[in-house]
Amino acid sequence: MLNKFGPSGSGEAQVQYLDGDFRVISPGTYVRCAVTGVQIPLDELKYWSVDLKEAYATPIAVLQRHYPEAAKPLI
Repeated sequence: MLNKFGPSGSGEAQVQYLDGDFRVISPGTYVRCAVTGVQIPLDELKYWSVDLKEAYATPIAVLQRHYPEAAKPLI
């Protein structure tokens, strides 16, 4: 991850999702949840899929993506 005290850019970051970590490819302050579209600040990013290469805002969003028939809708 980029140094919190260094230049971090603004807008949406491009991120490579790894097992247990992620690497910022293009600086920014957030990524978007693949399910809800909500902005996730990089320092709050906890959930992502390495295989699908996407981020999720909440555990419920993870369930919706991977088990759409079992998860309750967010709306």
